[in-house]
Amino acid sequence: MATKVATSTTGIHPKTLLLGVYTPYNKMSSPDYYFEEFMSLVKTLGLGYDETLFLKLREVDNNRFFTKGKMEELRQFCDSNEIEHLIFSDILTSLQERNLEDILHCQVFDRTQLIVNIFKKAAKTSEGKIQVDMAEIEFLKTRMIGKGKEFAQQAGFIGGRGPGETYKEEIKRIFADKLRQAQKRLDTLQRSRDVQRKQRVASNMPLICIIGYTNAGKSSLLNIMTKSQVLAEDKLFATLDTTTRELFIDGKKKSLISDTVGFISQLPPQLVAAFKSTLDELNYADLLIHVIDVSNPAWKNQIEIVHEMLTELHVDSPMVFAFNKIDKLTPEEIKQLPLSLHPYQPYVLINTQSKDGIAPLITFLKNYQLTKASV
Repeated sequence: MATKVATSTTGIHPKTLLLGVYTPYNKMSSPDYYFEEFMSLVKTLGLGYDETLFLKLREVDNNRFFTKGKMEELRQFCDSNEIEHLIFSDILTSLQERNLEDILHCQVFDRTQLIVNIFKKAAKTSEGKIQVDMAEIEFLKTRMIGKGKEFAQQAGFIGGRGPGETYKEEIKRIFADKLRQAQKRLDTLQRSRDVQRKQRVASNMPLICIIGYTNAGKSSLLNIMTKSQVLAEDKLFATLDTTTRELFIDGKKKSLISDTVGFISQLPPQLVAAFKSTLDELNYADLLIHVIDVSNPAWKNQIEIVHEMLTELHVDSPMVFAFNKIDKLTPEEIKQLPLSLHPYQPYVLINTQSKDGIAPLITFLKNYQLTKASV
């Protein structure tokens, strides 16, 4: 399957191709859902582009990602359209990226670079910025070999001794120093977080964490539950930094409640590692509210992706599923929901447009007996 769509964009930018690839190992059930999400990532970053090409692959080559026939088809497309930048929907190894650039004669940016740059744009707190910086440095380390002088200029290391083992060792040392400095600052913030957690546990105040796929409505839920003004936009990763508020039900303080970073398919491992200290807070939650955009046709895939991430992080806190955005469904679709939602227990149906919309969740929390987690 190959579809080309020419897109008119404004502003001056390199001739850019958005390349969506759907592989056999992709966890999204439909190529259309995956390609739509890829386009949303590009839109979130505000990138200009000129062409789009979507491919469904039967196999992936370890060295070039594409098999010989697909590679030649892509080369001809890039040559005829004079492509300078290629933005790739999947995660590439450094070898695949380097080979693609050599064959296609253009600069290649993969999913990792795309999402890291979105995180850089969204991070507002010192902790968030440090974590993104660490993820970016870890990524750049993997791209160092074979880049030579061009990589030095791209990474800001102009001059130097040129390609060779001495040069590579110098760059490795610079990266190691940057990571060490960032980790030192992060450790200081982590100690502060540990103190706050111990104070919370000592005060017998439970913690509820809101989790879910990006753009499922987590920040909107936090806002309406706590009368907050956390940024809530209809785009991916609109908020990145953890926000904690007090939750009152019937005028009584029930718990603290936190909004966490959203998950997404193929979340780069560098970001997972960098944000581990933040995500580890989920292990100390007394209850997780898993927010799902039930109006999204891929909601079952999104639940699976979130649960895989929780398993990877060894999180097994109690959970309630909050199926959000039911205001976008027809009465007939809502009537059919119980059959689909039966495996997800306990669950509530909500929308974050009004207090009445979240009433089922408030009722659940009112009756739920929170058991304080240990430190």
